[in-house]
Parts: sequence; structure tokens; C-alpha cells
Amino acid sequence: PCLIFIDEIDAIGGRRSGGQSGGSSDEREQTLNALLVEMDGFGTEDTVIMIAATNRPDILDPALLRPGRFDRRITISLPDVKGRLKILEVHARKIVTVAGIDLEAIARSIPGFSGAEIANLVNEAALNAARHDKESVDMDDFEQAKDKIVMGLERRSIAVSEQDRRLTAYHEAGHAIVGMMLEETDPLHKITIMPRGRAMGLTQQVPLDDRMTYSRDYLLNRIAILMGGRAAEEVVFGRLTTGASNDIDHATEIATRLVCEWGMSPTIGPIAYRHASEGFLGDGGQTKAHSEMIAQSIDTEIKQLIQGCYDQALGLLKKHNRFLHKFAEALLLYETMDAEQVDIVYRSYLKERELERLLTENGGKHDRSTNHQPTEVHP
Repeated sequence: PCLIFIDEIDAIGGRRSGGQSGGSSDEREQTLNALLVEMDGFGTEDTVIMIAATNRPDILDPALLRPGRFDRRITISLPDVKGRLKILEVHARKIVTVAGIDLEAIARSIPGFSGAEIANLVNEAALNAARHDKESVDMDDFEQAKDKIVMGLERRSIAVSEQDRRLTAYHEAGHAIVGMMLEETDPLHKITIMPRGRAMGLTQQVPLDDRMTYSRDYLLNRIAILMGGRAAEEVVFGRLTTGASNDIDHATEIATRLVCEWGMSPTIGPIAYRHASEGFLGDGGQTKAHSEMIAQSIDTEIKQLIQGCYDQALGLLKKHNRFLHKFAEALLLYETMDAEQVDIVYRSYLKERELERLLTENGGKHDRSTNHQPTEVHP
């Protein structure tokens, strides 16, 4: 009696060519044939259980999946918040942490992390504590480790001009402000203009709970947030830069799936026009044949969705122009801000607006312009 585990079964269990192509695949097919013969040799009284793992179930040979062979399929998804907490507790036992550390808060702040990524998070936190000669790992070490994994390593050695820093500050502030002003969005977690990885700045939003489904309003607001950086550049500097290229890619992907896959467009309707691409676990979407007229309608709908979200972001930033400037100046000063620091700036902005409203109602005069331009910017 035994358990036989075969990892990456697709390496030898891929669909056979039927003798139409020779070369390197012949040896793999012979290995697969031998495996099938051996599996057929196991009797029901042998109590031998074979388990195989793959992330490409779509390319497996049908003979492997017949009854009596690998006829049961179990999909292992990413852990939810309870699973992340249990995995975190296992790996945290291997390091010395401060007393009373809130592992549940850490688990909630890392949605989408796999078990291997959680192990890497604990390892990076321990390394960060060792670099600072700490006797135990605290929450700050976990926070810095998470930022390194999610946003990339800080590149403090890179030389960034003051004009580029200011442009990045307004760009990231645009993302954050649009996210704060819209209703159905993920809360802001951290914003930085410190270069990390290949990005000059990053705005990080963390959902409060694990999401399984997404509403149309949430997706449209997500596109508007992505467009907020480009909109801020237009509002303040009156010109466009290449800094929004990654945002445009993500926005186009969301809009395309919203129209072609999720059936959320009132014009196109609940019909799937999927493009051939690798999806979850390699299950590529089937390309649906459609006419040129439908293709043109899809392109028009995607463009209108993105343009509508961009106009929405532009309107919000023009309405809260002074908050945009205050936010960007704070970013230039602190470089990295968390949600609490952003809230302080926002409350200060609200107090100023309330004071101006009272002065206006009482006939007072003030010389603050709600549409001023930064004095150090020379577009």
C-alpha cells in the first residue's frame, strides 16, 4: 500500500500527437504509454493511490482522465483570510516575533497571496529585522516585507529630477483622490513616489474582504481610478506623458473583459466574445466567430467605457483641485504616506472648504483660489 505523487504531470502526460509529428515528442509519448500500462496493472485490492498535480489540465491526454485512472479533479485555489492566517501561524513559529503581534491583521492585508508567497513574506520580515539588529520581528518588518513583495524593491540610488518627482506626485495623487471620492472601491492602503521595481511611484489599495465576484460599478470605478493619474497630469500640467502606459493597459483589459466576457455592456448584451488567451489554470477562452460589424461595436463600446471613466476622473480632480495640490505637496515632502496620513490631509482640506463656505455666507473675503497652479512647475 502506498501513495504515488507525480508533480507537473503535463510534462509527460500531454496530449499525444497520433504519430503525425516525430522528434522529441516520441520519447515523451512512450513514457506516457508506459505510465498508462502500469496504472492499468494496479488491481482494486492493491490499495495504491496515484495523485498528480498540474496547472495545465487543458493539455492532458484524454486517456489519463478516463475512469480508473486520474478520474477525480480537485482545484486548489488561493487561500482565503482564514487559510492565510493558518499558513502564517505555521511559518511564524520559525522566527522570533514580538509579543502580541497581530497575525490576523497581516493575513487580511495580503489578499491573493499563495502559501509560498506567505512563507517568503515571513522570511523577508525576518531578514529586515536582522538588518536593523532587532531581537524580534515586529509589524513594521512585516509591512516593509509586504511592500517589497507587492511593490518591488526601493531604488534609492536612482537619480530623479525634481520635475519628474513632482509629476509622479500629482500622478499618484490623482489615483488616490479618484479612489477616495468614488463609492464602491477598495480603501487606500499606501501611496509612494519612491521608485520601486520598474515604477516611479505606486498607489496600493487593499480590499477589506476577499472578493469572489465584482459588480459593474466596482469595475467601472476601477477603470476611473486607473485613469486618475493621466487625468491629474492633464489638469495640472496640461500635457500627457508615458507614465500612464501601465494604467492604460490594465484599464483596457478590464473594459475588454467587461464587454466581451462578463456581458456587462448594455449595447453588446450578455454574449461572450472571448479572445484566445490563457485563463485560470491554462483554460484558454474559445474564440467566438463574429462579424466585422460586431467587432466594430465591441471596439466602440470599449472606447466609450474608458473615455467615460476618464471624463469622470477628470471632473472629480477639477472639482477637488485644491486637495490635489495639497496631497501632491505632502507626497513630495514625505515620499510615502499611509491611509492615516492621507486622511489627515483630507480632513485639513475639508476644514478649509468649510471655513470658506462660512466666510462666503457671512460676506467675508478671502484670496484663496480653488484653481491655482504650482509655482515651481514649468510645463
